[in-house]
Amino acid sequence: MNEIKIDLTGVSAQEFFGHQNTNVQKISKHFPKIKIVARGNTLMAYGEDILLQEFSVKTNMLVSHYGKFNVLNEEIIDRIILADSKEKAFLNGGTEVNILHGVGGKIIKAKTLNQKKLVESIKKNDMVFAIGPAGTGKTYTGVAIAVKALKNKQVKRIILTRPAVEAGENLGFLPGDLNEKLDPYMQPLYDALRDMIPSETLQGYFVKGIIQIAPLAFMRGRTLDNAFVILDEAQNSTHSQMKMFLTRMGKNSKFIITGDPEQIDLPRSVLSGLKEALLILKNSDGIGIIQLDDKDVIRHSLVKKIIEAYKTIEHNN
Repeated sequence: MNEIKIDLTGVSAQEFFGHQNTNVQKISKHFPKIKIVARGNTLMAYGEDILLQEFSVKTNMLVSHYGKFNVLNEEIIDRIILADSKEKAFLNGGTEVNILHGVGGKIIKAKTLNQKKLVESIKKNDMVFAIGPAGTGKTYTGVAIAVKALKNKQVKRIILTRPAVEAGENLGFLPGDLNEKLDPYMQPLYDALRDMIPSETLQGYFVKGIIQIAPLAFMRGRTLDNAFVILDEAQNSTHSQMKMFLTRMGKNSKFIITGDPEQIDLPRSVLSGLKEALLILKNSDGIGIIQLDDKDVIRHSLVKKIIEAYKTIEHNN
């Protein structure tokens, strides 16, 4: 059996290993055929030579990341160990890209390779589809890009919209007028904006119509010039709704369409407008398609595990 030693001189071995060696245990799960031992300022590994070579490369990337950013957790370990060649280059250059400064100076960032791709794609294209499961930051990143464009006076207004299809719920039974019924449904969009724009300024934008949040049906008949427009939860749009929305694009406008084709709340007999649009437009110039995946999940670490568990069950069924 061969062995290899990773020298942790220059970083805090104790913090790198994690509380009660939790980080070492996480690394071990990715290399089940290697015996890993944390000892002093070194990480010893025993196993076949070809496996040890991969282990050495990945672990040194983790050490480099920790040396730069002073943080190492389960999410980062997964991202670095599971990274493909393109993501390795991104990770080696730093894992985050600043988009703008939000409320209280909070820096809003693209934190993963695919989120960075979304930022870059909207620079090159006037329309971008951001596709992926819950928690991948597609909507939040999209809103941040739109707010930056507004602050930089690249557009005159932001329009955020969703199809009014509920995940197993019925808006008609909720109390209040239409706006009061829709506010909870639009809450993720409000939450993102409140992170990025001070409350008083945001309220002024709403009053003046500089920022508008409305159901997709309200887009009919409009021409959206000088606007940054985001269609969220687009998997719940129908053929006619998606066609209507895409043809609202006016002069000097940017469109981001986000959604998860695996989480459709439409009746089984109704084709998702998002799925259809992706097929029709996949080779169109000026339209970008960014696929986010489990590696982009930036919520609680359990969210990624939940997504994987459901995916396994659904695949088996």
